[in-house]
Amino acid sequence: MKSKSLLVILVLIIIGGFIFFKDYNSIQTQDEAVAASWSEVINQYKRRADLVPNLVNTVKGYATHEKEVLTQVTDARAKVGLIQINADQLTDPALFSKFQQAQSDLSSALSRLIAVSENYPDLKANTLYQDLMSQLEGTENRITVARGRYIETVKNFNSYIRTLPTKWVADILGQQPKQQFTVDNEKQISDAPAVNFGQ
Repeated sequence: MKSKSLLVILVLIIIGGFIFFKDYNSIQTQDEAVAASWSEVINQYKRRADLVPNLVNTVKGYATHEKEVLTQVTDARAKVGLIQINADQLTDPALFSKFQQAQSDLSSALSRLIAVSENYPDLKANTLYQDLMSQLEGTENRITVARGRYIETVKNFNSYIRTLPTKWVADILGQQPKQQFTVDNEKQISDAPAVNFGQ
């Protein structure tokens, strides 16, 4: 009788160990997937930030009296450069919110710059400007794709670490849910954006 109890306990310990190590490995794999998708988001935002100085300088040559808009774009780009967030900090809602706000501010400033450039037909006809607009449009598309992939990997990770028995393993490891992109004004996203690159 005693040996049967020991056998049952031993089997339960082996099963528990197997579940722990399986969940541990899965958590690590999904955490790496989140980090990789976050890196892609950062790469695309950096690509956009790198386009801004060339775009500002090109517009500046044609729209010299639009100094306020040019300054707003330059300031917004500078703020984006100041807020660094790595994959290990994705559980910090305050830092993630600051990052998201800085990127949103840059998007708004770029929209104003593009709207101002509509008033300058010579600028719109400039080959460099057209090339920069094409690169910016492509980059915005890449940002959308990268954010979509990040959202999906975070959804999978967060769902995984919140289900039992994985939640117990995640708690032992100190794993917390990662932050997702949010929209301040949900009604705003239901309206189609009015974008016109003059083409």
